[in-house]
Amino acid sequence: MDCSRCHSTVPDVAHFCHRCGLDLVPGDARGQRRFALAPDEPVASFAIVSTIMPKDAGRHPQTYRTAFTITLVAALVAAIFGALPIAVLIAAFAIPIVYITYLYDVNLWEDEPLPVVGLAFALTGLVAALFTVLWTRLLPLTATLRAPDGTLLSGPQWGAFLIFAVLVPVVGELIRQVGPVLLAQRPAFDDLMDGVTFGIVSGVAYACFDTLVRHWALLTGGIVEAQPAQLASLVFLEGFIKPLVMGTATGLAVAEFSGLGRGYDGFTPRYFAGVALAIGANILLNTGTYLLSWVGSQSVSLVLQVVWGLLVLGVLVLRLRTVLHTGLLEGALEAAARTGQAADTDLGFCARCEMPLLPGSAFCSACGVATRAWAKLPADDEPQPVTVPGSPPPEQPSDAGDDAESEDAK
Repeated sequence: MDCSRCHSTVPDVAHFCHRCGLDLVPGDARGQRRFALAPDEPVASFAIVSTIMPKDAGRHPQTYRTAFTITLVAALVAAIFGALPIAVLIAAFAIPIVYITYLYDVNLWEDEPLPVVGLAFALTGLVAALFTVLWTRLLPLTATLRAPDGTLLSGPQWGAFLIFAVLVPVVGELIRQVGPVLLAQRPAFDDLMDGVTFGIVSGVAYACFDTLVRHWALLTGGIVEAQPAQLASLVFLEGFIKPLVMGTATGLAVAEFSGLGRGYDGFTPRYFAGVALAIGANILLNTGTYLLSWVGSQSVSLVLQVVWGLLVLGVLVLRLRTVLHTGLLEGALEAAARTGQAADTDLGFCARCEMPLLPGSAFCSACGVATRAWAKLPADDEPQPVTVPGSPPPEQPSDAGDDAESEDAK
């Protein structure tokens, strides 16, 4: 039979088109829009791991979910018992460490760990620390805003609001774009998902160093009186919501820089619109957290800030999932239309469901996962192509030429 979208010939038993990823089964929950990176999830879902870790998202997501859960629980327990230095350190470094481990796991840096980590993490982190030191001197965050009994001593100030809610998001996003954009211009990293991933690691690096600088007093203050609701909310907001918001926002912008297909699109209107969206999301986050910091008691204020941060993060996650899903489908369709094939290599078996792949597959015809989501393998570990019934056998190198050359040599 033929695919109704790209008109490719597919086997009658195929569930998905191997070139464009179209669901070929009539009425098979098509309205859910299966996520191309994790077909067991709909596109419109708040699934953090398969969103921020697009490479091999479906192979072992539980490992990363467990890692995030353990670090979150450890930070919250430390905060609840008043061990703020431990809580802040765990919160600051938890997501960056897990994410760098993920980069190594999927071989995203193409055996060049130092340059990639330097541009994507260290450079962003150092510049972020310098910038945070600068703007916190203009807007001291250690100033006492409440009396010992929790009552407000003053109200919001326009100067502080403009610095925290406008200046910091704009300059911060520009800082976070530098490393990922430089990496996305290299042929080894010009893929859509590479751009998203480097944008995310740049965002979590910025958040890590920003948290260390802004809460340096908590790091050096030792054990404090246990205030479970306040301290747990602060750690969750600074250590988990903030890096995920910054990472997904920056990843969205760099995804537009990378674009579809081979090569990067560069500084197009879509990229500048993506940067504007990222800045807008961070302005919303900072505006909400600043204004809500003046509402009610400190415990209520922090809880409201966490809820606001989750709302902003939810919108960004849904948007990023849509961009990734649409980019994979449109990129595969564009490649098939331009070159007559979906991929340059025959990958053998699906890394997700272990079913055989058709030659030149951009998607698994059995489970629908995008082959571009798989981890990069070293050259000597490349899987060998397989022959699928009903498809032409892969070309084999001819021995006749070698025999002829041997005879000539004699």
